[in-house]
Amino acid sequence: MAPSVSNFGAHMDRKFGVIGRQPASCFDHGEYSAVILKGGNLSGCPICASNKRDMQELERKRCQFRIVQQSSARIPKRFAEKTFADFVVSNPAQQIALDACTDYVDNFSKHRREGRCMLLLGKVGTGKTHLAIASASHLINECMVKAIYRTVGTLIGEIRATFNERSGESEAHILREVIGADLLVLDEVGATKQSEFELATLFSIINGRYEQCRPTIIVSNLSPAELNDAIGARCVDRIRENGCIGVAFEWESQRGKEGF
Repeated sequence: MAPSVSNFGAHMDRKFGVIGRQPASCFDHGEYSAVILKGGNLSGCPICASNKRDMQELERKRCQFRIVQQSSARIPKRFAEKTFADFVVSNPAQQIALDACTDYVDNFSKHRREGRCMLLLGKVGTGKTHLAIASASHLINECMVKAIYRTVGTLIGEIRATFNERSGESEAHILREVIGADLLVLDEVGATKQSEFELATLFSIINGRYEQCRPTIIVSNLSPAELNDAIGARCVDRIRENGCIGVAFEWESQRGKEGF
């Protein structure tokens, strides 16, 4: 004769060391039936246990994502540990810049949907790269967002290198990577006079991201008017569309000062 459901349940209880059940209550989830194990230990709230397992699984996925993404992000060693917390604020303009970047990160899901870019423009040594990379790192580590960092010079150099027949990468692969990232931090924009090839390449990247509503953080020592001359009106027009957030870094260089 086949065992009954009740007999099967009793068999499973014995197998896992369950000797009884009793009513219990969870502060968050209310009443439940607690399992009494050998030694008198009681099981906890099943919903709490399930939530804990879900959080552990999420953290496991986050760790895996960080390992992969931190490699492809190519954040320079000097800036790898930069965070919002260690950006030193000593004047109101610096606080405005910090608040703008933290707000951009906090609302990134909305900015990503709308393809809203950010311009960090101003003097050298004022913390533009620090805040841009802190934004990218936070999104990678906490939000599982695919964010990458490139300087214009490095990016153009990588693409030029693909013209060598011995190169292991193709120009199309590099463009797919920088266009396809959820967030691209493009640094040193306008640092040197661009050739026609470089301007065309920058337009391909910025326009490609524009067409797919993918936001870009542009970092440059130029003023807004100078940026227009350096990378072309078509690029700037696309970056500025849909409420681009601009932040001015007009204080003096902080390099070499304690705590920066």
